[in-house]
Amino acid sequence: SPQLPDGQDLPLPPVILGELGKDPQKPTVCFYGHVDVQPAKKEDGWKTDPYTLTEINGMYLSGNLYGRGATDNKGPVLAWINAVETFRALKLAMPVNFKFVIEGMEEAGSLGLEKLLEEEKQCFFSDVDYIVISDNLWLSNKKPALTYGSRGNACFSVEVK
Repeated sequence: SPQLPDGQDLPLPPVILGELGKDPQKPTVCFYGHVDVQPAKKEDGWKTDPYTLTEINGMYLSGNLYGRGATDNKGPVLAWINAVETFRALKLAMPVNFKFVIEGMEEAGSLGLEKLLEEEKQCFFSDVDYIVISDNLWLSNKKPALTYGSRGNACFSVEVK
């Protein structure tokens, strides 16, 4: 676990691992997303409370939804959950086996995630055929972004006295 500047250990939030389906005839797709956010204050330019999801200009789901993390990355995480829910509600066969990795430390460099991936590579991840990184925003109402590559993070702490 990471340490605060005063040396105190900071416990990490748990990473959610979920799965649905184990059909060996279907590929297994693992979807990654995160639910943590960057800090925000109303004084930063928000028209509404950044931590209260607010709809503007329309009735529910026809207007624009504003709130910290609505696009990065709670919206994309919820989109996959809604897709699974829709297949189940319509009693349609799932086209793939689903695995989900949902974490709460991405904005801080995914602390603890690498260790979990290493620990679970022979168990939870052993049958994964594809990984979808669902961590991006829509560029407009008609142009979703497609993540096709990622780069590393450099994290550090600076204490000024």
